[in-house]
Amino acid sequence: MLLSIPRRFIAFIRHGSGRGALRAAGLAVITALAVHPSAETRASDAMWTALKQPDTVAVMRHALAPGTGDPFDFALEDCTTQRNLDARGRAQARAIGAQLRKHGLRFDRVLTSRWCRCRETATLIDVGPVEDMDALNSFFRDRIRAPEQTRATLAFLDAHAAREKLILVTHQVNITALTGVFPASGEIVVGRIVGGNFKTLSTIEIAP
Repeated sequence: MLLSIPRRFIAFIRHGSGRGALRAAGLAVITALAVHPSAETRASDAMWTALKQPDTVAVMRHALAPGTGDPFDFALEDCTTQRNLDARGRAQARAIGAQLRKHGLRFDRVLTSRWCRCRETATLIDVGPVEDMDALNSFFRDRIRAPEQTRATLAFLDAHAAREKLILVTHQVNITALTGVFPASGEIVVGRIVGGNFKTLSTIEIAP
């Protein structure tokens, strides 16, 4: 992804509103960005490298599912009662999976919340066998469960991440409690377990 240069800044430079040293500095910035890889491009390489390390784990928010939360009377066993992926979300999940496979990434297990939008995301990325993991279920409506589920997730990762390549598909609230990151839909947080805590190394966001 190339670094975006604000149009107002370009206009400021090109139309002579910037004078003297300021204008020259602005032109130098544009030239440097045109010639050299952007910081985002270099960071992207580092992100994929981090994810390929044997002791790192990926924690992914489900792909785009319009709305917030779920209907009051939703049921886990009935996807029609839940907030689900739309066509854009399904396309995003497939695109994320394609990028993971493009970079040579496969996972021993794809662990998922039982919510349908997470299960569908886990299936559509197609990077390994999918399994439910109750600790990844959303506690959006029951925040009192957050500490218990976060501890259970950390304990699981501490026991398994060094021996298996894992990707977890879950919800924003779970990821924020675990990693401190507020992820966008489909965003992947890459980290490792250090001293029983999740240490974030990078994030990967693939636009739908």
